[in-house]
Amino acid sequence: MQFRANHHYPSRRSSVLARNMVAASQPLAAQAGLSMLARGGNAVDAAIATAVTLTLVEPTGNGLGSDGFAILWDGKELHGLNASGRAPAGWTPDRFAGLEAMPFRGWESVTVPGIVKGWVALSDRFGKLPFADLFEPAIGYAEHGFPVSPVIASLWARGAEALADQPGYAENFLPNGRAPIAGEMYSNPAMARSLRLIAETKGKAFYEGELAEAMEAFAKEHGAALRVSDLAAHEVDWCGTLSQGFDDVTLHEIPPNGQGIAALMGLGILGQTNIRDLDADDPQAFHLQIEAMKLALRDAETYVADIAHMTRVTPQDMLDPGYLADRARLIDPNAATDFKAGAPKQGGTVYLTAADSSGMMVSFIQSNYAGFGSGVTVPGTGIHLQNRGAGFSLDPNSQNVVAPGKRPFHTIIPAFLMRGDVPAMSFGVMGGPMQAQGHVQMTLRTQLWGQDPQMAADAPRWRVTNGLGVACETTLPEATLTRLRDMGHALSMEAPDNAFGFGGAQLIVRQENGTYAGGSEPRKDGQVVGF
Repeated sequence: MQFRANHHYPSRRSSVLARNMVAASQPLAAQAGLSMLARGGNAVDAAIATAVTLTLVEPTGNGLGSDGFAILWDGKELHGLNASGRAPAGWTPDRFAGLEAMPFRGWESVTVPGIVKGWVALSDRFGKLPFADLFEPAIGYAEHGFPVSPVIASLWARGAEALADQPGYAENFLPNGRAPIAGEMYSNPAMARSLRLIAETKGKAFYEGELAEAMEAFAKEHGAALRVSDLAAHEVDWCGTLSQGFDDVTLHEIPPNGQGIAALMGLGILGQTNIRDLDADDPQAFHLQIEAMKLALRDAETYVADIAHMTRVTPQDMLDPGYLADRARLIDPNAATDFKAGAPKQGGTVYLTAADSSGMMVSFIQSNYAGFGSGVTVPGTGIHLQNRGAGFSLDPNSQNVVAPGKRPFHTIIPAFLMRGDVPAMSFGVMGGPMQAQGHVQMTLRTQLWGQDPQMAADAPRWRVTNGLGVACETTLPEATLTRLRDMGHALSMEAPDNAFGFGGAQLIVRQENGTYAGGSEPRKDGQVVGF
């Protein structure tokens, strides 16, 4: 596929072209991954090294206490990995009785961290280099320090205001009593030791040994439920993918408990409209995408849960072509609508991507959910824990109601596009509820409208919120905004430097000659690197 090369969006950066490539939201992490490719490793080795380094250099978005997911093209077929953790055994609904919603921060939002076992599973099945080698860059930065990058420094300061009182946070993240500023050196010797233990034991120290015991002891100190037995019981799942076609490409997403199905539904709904007749920045094209994503997200918020618990409404019900056609017919081409959840049955983040010259491509995401996750940091370890438990419902009638050993609803999702039996693009758009919406926007911009990956990342974005609400970047043309308001969309304006609100895109496109074109999010610190 030939891409347009006229860069009429703000950053004016060019796509990076190479035979081996890593795209990530922090330059030091991207370079860590590239160094593994340079020493003979493959795309999986590069992805893991990048991911491990990100836990240190971008602690606002992820850490050793993260969850994660991956979609991998091994040269012959696609594989999907769910490395998200489950609720502790002590998390019965009675534990949260009297609350209107799950706690958002603190120990009572912490489920089992899944990502360490995800790294091990990927390395064991597909990696070339020794597992411990992949930790060398991160350990070096943890021991000797690194200069904090600008966007992350800003998010760090914001997190410190909200989380300074959470157990262990200040000791780990506020050296000299404050968040580090851009360019200031930050080191974490305690985390360096944890990284070494994980590397040397292939994760056993984290789930069964010294680090697991430290997590349990700190949990007990604060009356929390997490135990070594919960950590030791954690297993990852090779889960495959769900998919949805749009013309000659097919979008693949991880099955629930993630929200990737919303991107599939949105794309399926749009396939029933006249969007192919419109230009990328036509207000009507924005309107159709907004309406399709509202329909998809309302259903995802209502029905998505741990797939083992989606018994009343299944993913297959939600992707049924007839149902998607019915949903598409609800779109008024001239007016915004406040959609409710449908009835699929009658009655009833950091992101990175890597690719190598052999053809292997990896779409990878890991996250603590909110900035710094729960805020809880285990003393002496550098391990800060996600707040994924906040994704559970307390409604006893919900498929996503909290229960022991159950996975919560997840926002983080990697994406992958295939064209027939050939990979087309490995990509993601991290950032809470923006992610499924970003996947649809990137798919259409690159595949329908022929924009190169950097142009697609640079383009102005929108984000569905609640009711008729749509958050828009201030870089959208005034004529477009006026037309959307006239249609009834309740627009709120946000600056494009809102690195979380409009997500963080990283994209690698496979070209017909086997080389790659990569684009990186201009709203973040990251970059595409290659050789």
